[in-house]
Formats: sequence, structure tokens, C-alpha cells
Amino acid sequence: MNVPESRVDLPPDVPEEFEVFVNGVRQEPGRDYRVQARTLVFARQLHHEGKLGAGRWASIFLGVAGTYRKHDSIDVVYERGGRKTVATNLKPF
Repeated sequence: MNVPESRVDLPPDVPEEFEVFVNGVRQEPGRDYRVQARTLVFARQLHHEGKLGAGRWASIFLGVAGTYRKHDSIDVVYERGGRKTVATNLKPF
């Protein structure tokens, strides 16, 4: 059975020590994700809503559809120069 994975590239300035949050919930390395080179690998499918196209905007305007789609917010918290820094809304692939 093939388990769906999601991958998220770490920004280049993230050091080796960092924390990962998905939808505001802290993720545990080894349990929730693993690090492979400069990529976070999650053993589940994560979703990131892209830009809305013209058809989607029209359906929202006409009241046919709402704006809600699956969207996971992936954030990485790390220290840089003695200050906490957050890389927000990283995109899974």
C-alpha cells in the first residue's frame, strides 16, 4: 500500500534546530515528520490552496460555491541572531 506523503522545502536560512507547526499544532520529528536533506517529509497528505481562478471567483460571486477548500498552514520557527523567526505558510508538494 502506498502511503501519501507531502514534502515541504525548508527556507535556506533555517538552521539545523527548528520547530514545525501545522495548523498551529507543534509537530514532533520522527513521529509527525522526518527531515531529508533540506526537506520536511510528512507521512500524510497536506494541502495548500492556490490562487482562485476566474471560474472559482464567478461561482463564489454567484453564490454557487463558498471559498473554503482544504488548506494546511505549515510554519517553521527558528532562532536567527538571537531572535525567534517564523517562516510562515510554506507550500507542500
